[in-house]
Amino acid sequence: MGRRIIISQLEAKSKEAKLDGYFDKLIKYIPTEIVGGWVAITGLIKGASNIPTNTTLWILFIIFTGLTAVYILKQTFEPKKPLAIKQTSISTIAFIVWVFALGEPFNTLSFYNPVYGSILLIVYNLIIPLINPVEESKKN
Repeated sequence: MGRRIIISQLEAKSKEAKLDGYFDKLIKYIPTEIVGGWVAITGLIKGASNIPTNTTLWILFIIFTGLTAVYILKQTFEPKKPLAIKQTSISTIAFIVWVFALGEPFNTLSFYNPVYGSILLIVYNLIIPLINPVEESKKN
């Protein structure tokens, strides 16, 4: 199973390829590898005593956000097909939502409440599989 979301038989590599349903799209939209890396690295940073935790986490958050976009673009790349920009954008926002729900480094902001993160995570994850990543070039 590739990472690119397939919503029509025309996009499939073969006639036997299965179209992605709700749960397939959910799995493909969430960048679990990057979120897992984030969880691991935040644990390392919080455990280190000689590192400015807050500043380091904000810098790493920016790096991981960019890394998510690059990683998803690479994972969804298929020759002779347009880049999966919409899927990459949704996945990058999904990473941000997951980090917001996990707390670090957003918990240093005055407005942050863990309940907001949990609600946003649930709502976002319920909605994103309903979005079909139809590329602009297919509309022509």
